[in-house]
Amino acid sequence: MEWFSAENVVAVLTAVLGVLASVGVLWYERRVPRRKRIGYRVQMDTPIGSDVSQGRANVRLGLFNETPDMADATLVLLRVENDGSQSIADDDYTGRELHGLTVEFTGRTVRGIAVTQSPDAGHLMEHFTPAGGMRHSGALIRLPRVPLNRNDHFKLLVLLTGGNVGNPITVTGGIRDGVVAPNKAARPDEKPPLFGRAARLITVALTVCVVTLASLILVRDDSPPPIGCATGELTVTGSTAFAPVVRELAEKYEKECEGSTIHVDAHGSTAGVRRLAEQGAASTSGSPALVALSDGPKTDGYPQLRENRVAVSLFSLVVNDRVPVRDLSLADIRKIYQGDIRNWKDLGGPDLKVLLVSRDANSGTREVFQRRVLDRNEPAQSSHDCATKDDPHAVVTRCELDSTEQVLSTVAKLPGAIGYTELRAGTALKGLHHLAIDGTTPSVDTIGDSTYPYREIEYAYSYGQPPADSLASSFLGYLSRGSGQDIVRTHGHLPCATPKGLRICGED
Repeated sequence: MEWFSAENVVAVLTAVLGVLASVGVLWYERRVPRRKRIGYRVQMDTPIGSDVSQGRANVRLGLFNETPDMADATLVLLRVENDGSQSIADDDYTGRELHGLTVEFTGRTVRGIAVTQSPDAGHLMEHFTPAGGMRHSGALIRLPRVPLNRNDHFKLLVLLTGGNVGNPITVTGGIRDGVVAPNKAARPDEKPPLFGRAARLITVALTVCVVTLASLILVRDDSPPPIGCATGELTVTGSTAFAPVVRELAEKYEKECEGSTIHVDAHGSTAGVRRLAEQGAASTSGSPALVALSDGPKTDGYPQLRENRVAVSLFSLVVNDRVPVRDLSLADIRKIYQGDIRNWKDLGGPDLKVLLVSRDANSGTREVFQRRVLDRNEPAQSSHDCATKDDPHAVVTRCELDSTEQVLSTVAKLPGAIGYTELRAGTALKGLHHLAIDGTTPSVDTIGDSTYPYREIEYAYSYGQPPADSLASSFLGYLSRGSGQDIVRTHGHLPCATPKGLRICGED
């Protein structure tokens, strides 16, 4: 039948999609409770230094003519407000540190801050004190846990140097049952929109459906894939700690580069490097389609492997929630793993036996822990179930598991258990919590100035130099220098390609 054409089928499906979108929006507006929300917007970002240029003419404002280090000064007015449907209390901020929110001015340095608040929220000013967590360093401002009623807001007038107007400005932080996001809602002093939110969303959804239909019928996309894409198959093996990053990167790459397939098969850093060396030596057609990720550098026994420094990875000790300890000294950690401390009561905790939940010998996370924290190897395995000793003569109760996920789940269910993991940004740990070392918590924001020891560079290895047009070469570039850097950062790692990352990756 002529009616049963591809275009008509698409038209019917698009119409159904439009109806479902409309019904879904109406249902959401009526049934789904709104979340807590802190919104922010940049209301002004303007140059005020003496090197301001307009077109081809150099315009001298003269405000900082006598202070050369302020020649590139800029002023930013940032508005932060509660634009959700619920009030936000100080204990709604979920961060472990004293402050509640972090403002980052990419590429610029904060030189001064002035805070103002809405006329009906004069109580907010008492929170903006150093004791409340208000401080700034470099490109960052850390804001206190300011309680905000609905529609409460405050503004930051920030003097900056060292960057250009328009550089990204972001506000990050955790809100229980809520979000922190750029503000798209109307301010209280603005006129309300002519149409309601539901009407606007329905209109947009239907418009998208119509445009999609027209595009499918009239447009044939014969354009080539983005520059740098490659086709074929690639396997990425090695670090289980870095595997969540690689899986998301691989999925994004496959979507952007049609014809590429990337398999992630992580079994530990040591096993991955060994597998790459063996397949490379056996290959008769050059570098194999295999990349190995390693937490830390390979040993000297694999000279054929070519390294790419990808990111700085942070790791953390984790302990079962039955143990209220939040901080351990480096000396106490070493005593625990030597068997000198066998019960948490010796460290001010409950009367619980210390259970060591470790990774197997293929783990890069374990190698980093031994090298950076213990300064020696872990004791021998003495338990298979992680709770009881198989060897009655062993000093400690210690088991070995195959993956980070197994370590986390085991520590969470065994009272007294302690283990280690990579620092996962945004991961809500249940039944266990992170430990600081010598009073320092792992943080990507402070890694450049921190003495926190449990960190390492993440390496990506290939066997020799893969061909420039190969999927291995393309994905290595995407991983270490391309648009995948945002994904690396969201998982709690510092990309080596960033200014701070370049310095750390070059020093370690």
